[in-house]
Formats: sequence, structure tokens, C-alpha cells
Amino acid sequence: MMPPQGTVSVSRRDLDFQDYLDIARRHRAWIIGPIFAGLVISCVVAFLLPNVYISEASMRIAPAQISEALIPAVVNQQMADRINQMQQDILSRTSLSALIQSPELQLYKSDLASKPLEDVIERMRSKDIKISLINIAGQQNRPASAFTISFAYPDRMKAQRVVQALVTKFMESNLSTQRTQTDVTTEFLGDELAQAKAETEKASAILTEFRIHNAGRLPEQSQFNVQALTSLQNERSSIDGALNRDSQEKLLLESRLDSSKNQYETIVATAPPYSDDPTSNPRTERLADLNRRITETESKLTSLREMYKETYPDIRNYEQQIGVWKRERDTLQRENDKVVASQKADPKKNASPQLARTLSDLQANINASKAAIRAVELDRTEKMKQLEGVNNQIAAFQSRLEAGPANEQRYAQLVKDYELASAKYQDLQQKQSVADTHKAMVTRKAGENLEVLDPASLPEQPTSPNRWLICGIGLGLGIVIGAAMAGFREMKDTSLKNLKDVRAYTQMQILSSIPLLENDLLVQRRRRLAYLGWSTAVILGVLAATASMYYHFNVART
Repeated sequence: MMPPQGTVSVSRRDLDFQDYLDIARRHRAWIIGPIFAGLVISCVVAFLLPNVYISEASMRIAPAQISEALIPAVVNQQMADRINQMQQDILSRTSLSALIQSPELQLYKSDLASKPLEDVIERMRSKDIKISLINIAGQQNRPASAFTISFAYPDRMKAQRVVQALVTKFMESNLSTQRTQTDVTTEFLGDELAQAKAETEKASAILTEFRIHNAGRLPEQSQFNVQALTSLQNERSSIDGALNRDSQEKLLLESRLDSSKNQYETIVATAPPYSDDPTSNPRTERLADLNRRITETESKLTSLREMYKETYPDIRNYEQQIGVWKRERDTLQRENDKVVASQKADPKKNASPQLARTLSDLQANINASKAAIRAVELDRTEKMKQLEGVNNQIAAFQSRLEAGPANEQRYAQLVKDYELASAKYQDLQQKQSVADTHKAMVTRKAGENLEVLDPASLPEQPTSPNRWLICGIGLGLGIVIGAAMAGFREMKDTSLKNLKDVRAYTQMQILSSIPLLENDLLVQRRRRLAYLGWSTAVILGVLAATASMYYHFNVART
């Protein structure tokens, strides 16, 4: 909307100190009224508010009496964390409800009459109860080692008793929490230990059964098997050498025996009844010569067989030569058989003394050769048995070595399973022992506990409200409101108040001023009404303040 034609916007002049005094004088009722009202209202409110007493107790986290180096803790939870957990339990709805409705305390009667229990519990938890962690001097860099418990309530005796109850709950909850955690830990470790023991026994049984079924074929026995196999192979070579020597010796002895027998039989067959010349019988000489040749050739043949195969030419030549000589010898032998048969009864009687001695020597050689052959055969039989046993052992060790790689992986896995199970069982045994010791320590209250540093205090002076501060705040607010109302009225009033306004806004010279003339009756009536209003307000304000003080000092304290 456009301003009316002919109007001019004029800015206000700057005010000085005298102007402010004039404004205060003109609007003194609007300034004094809010100030007085603010003072009276704040005093009434301050003295009607109930006293609030705060009882406080402090508790310390006492370390374990036995060093953790000797008995490690089995509960991996800091005491500060346990305090937070206990705080949640103690400040729970159930706990605070029991505390509020306790017959000995009967807290918040007036609040319970107008509010639900849930609201009262929430107020008690969030406003009235304070639990604060603190650090003891010299331990700023360490976790909090103490905490305070405070409770604010209008009744100082009940405030103290509530703090005492909270301290008792903290100590009981700490012991209960420690015992519960220790029992749970001990029970858990007991179950784990039993399971680990069963697993260890099972792994041990499987490993033992595997060792029994694979005795000698285990990886750690492979070196022993190799050494034993090498030793047995050397022993077999030694036995083979001994058997070869026995075979050669037997051949020699048999050749010697055959030669002696042939000589004996030849001499017996060809010897005359008595002859001074032992060489007079040509058949005997020829038989002796053939036997000698056969013996020598057989010795050579034996030596060649040790070095060469049967296809070697010399071996075949010797065999053919021996065959020719043996046939000739057999022919001569048959011719002498008839003579020998007649002289078998007592050949020595029909022989000359020299021939008798020769026959005796030959008979002795024959007996000695037979005895030597029997000894060689016995030794050879024994060595054959030994060789058979050694061969069986070699076959067994070879089978063990061949089965080793197949069993190695399975055996290594079984050993690993047993070692892991055994290590776990031993570790759990150690932990179980520590848990049992720690449980005994908790039972004797030698572990980390809560100690009361300062018992619940009995407050002598209320901590709130600060009545003089409330009165001061009310007075200050009254001054601010009064000044604001006076300023607002002054801004709305555009009239000229004094000569300064006239000179500033009219730009004219003032020659004289005429004071305002009012009806005396109207002035007196207005003054009487003002006196009556102010007197009534002051009386009512004083009565209200006095009544609130009387209530505070006499009624509320009872």
C-alpha cells in the first residue's frame, strides 16, 4: 500500500544519557512491575522446590592378592567392563523396581501417585543415580581403577540408604559374576578336556593298532631295515661261500675215498697169497694209476667249474677223458672182483706183511674220509638251514622296504593326529589346573575385588536447588523483560517528549515552553489507583514469598 501523499519519513535522533533517564522515568511502572514479578515468582519457585540431597560413595578396584605371573586370570574381561555389565544389571527395571518399592525405603511416593512406575524408574536411572569411573592419583595412563556411586533424593537419610544398597549390590554382583564366570569356565574346560582325552585315546589306539599291524614296515624303521637287509645279504654271501667250500671239500674227500676204496679193493683182488714184490700184479698197478689219474683230473675239473661254465672246452675234454678212464677202471675192477670175493674173508692173512700194512693204512684212510664226509655233510646241512632262514629274513625285510612308501603317508597323518590331540589335551590340562586354582582363589576372595574407599555419606546440606541463584535469575529476567517492554513502548510512541525533540524534528527556535496543565481531580484519582495497585501487588508478592519461605523452613523439613 502506498504511503499517503505529503508524509515525510524522519529518522530518530541519537539518544543521550538524559534521554534514557527520561524514558525510564516515563515507563517506570513497566520496568518495576516485571522486576518485582520476576523476583517474587523466582523466590516462590525457589522456596517451593524441595531440597535435593546427594549421598555419595566411592569404590576401588582392588587387584588380585596373588600375582598373575603365578596364577593367570581365566576370565578375559577387564574389571571396568565388568563394572559396566554390573551397572546394567543393577540399574535394570527389576532391580530398581524392587529398590523403589522396598518397605524400608518407599521412594517417590508422590511421583508414583501421579506417574506410572516405568517413568519413575527411568527418572531414577537417568537423573538421580550417577555412576562415574575415576582414576586414582598417579594412574592417569591406566584404566579407571575406582568409581563413585551417587544418589539424589529429597530425604537425605533415604539417599544414604539407597547408596548403601547400591554398594552392597555391586559387591554381591561382583562376587556372583566372578563365581559364575569361573564356574562356566571350569565346566567348559572340563567338557573340552574330557573330549580331548577321548580324542587322544582314540588317536593313540589307532596309531598303536597301525604300528602292530605294520611292525617293521614303519618309516622310522626303514634305516634299520636297510641295515638289517645289508647284514643279511652279507651273511648269505658268507654262507654261500662256506657251502661252496664244503662242496669242494666233499668232492675232494669223495675222490679220496673212492681212490682209497679202489686201491684197497684192487690190492685185495690182485694180491697173491704171498708175494715179496707188491708190484708183481700188473692189474693192480694199472688200477692204481687209473685212480690216480682220475683223482687228479677230477680235481682240475672242479677248479675249472668254479671259474668257467659247463660249456668250456677243457671241461668237456676232462669229462670225456675221465669217462674213458673210468670205463677202463671198471673193466679191470670186474676182473678183480672174483679174486676179491675169495679173499674178503681175511685178505690180510693171504697178503704179505707189507701188503697187510698197506691195506691197514688204506682202511684207515677210508674211515677217515668217511668221517670227514659225514662232518662236511652235517655242516652243509646246517648251513643250508641257515641259508634258508637268511633268505626268508631277506624276503621279509625286502617286503617291509617295499611296503614302506605306501604306509609312510598314512603313518605320518596318524602321528600328526596323535600329536595334535595330545598337545590339545596337555594344553587343556594346564588350563583346567589354572581354572581350578583361580576358582579356589575366587572362593577365598583373593582375586580382583571391589573395596569400599568411602562409605555412603550422609549429606548435611542440600546440593540443589540454589535458591539465591534462582532468585537472582528471576530478578535478572525481570530487569530484561521490563527494559524490553519500556523500549517497545518508547518505540511505538512517536510524540515529541521534550524540547530536544522539538528542536531536532521542527528545526525551529524555541522561545518559551508551557507546562502541561491537567485536572487535579483526575491526577489525584490516577495516583490513588496506582498506589492501590502497587500496594496490592507488593502485599501479595510479599505474602507469596513469605508463604513459600514458611513452607520451606517449616513444612518441607518436617
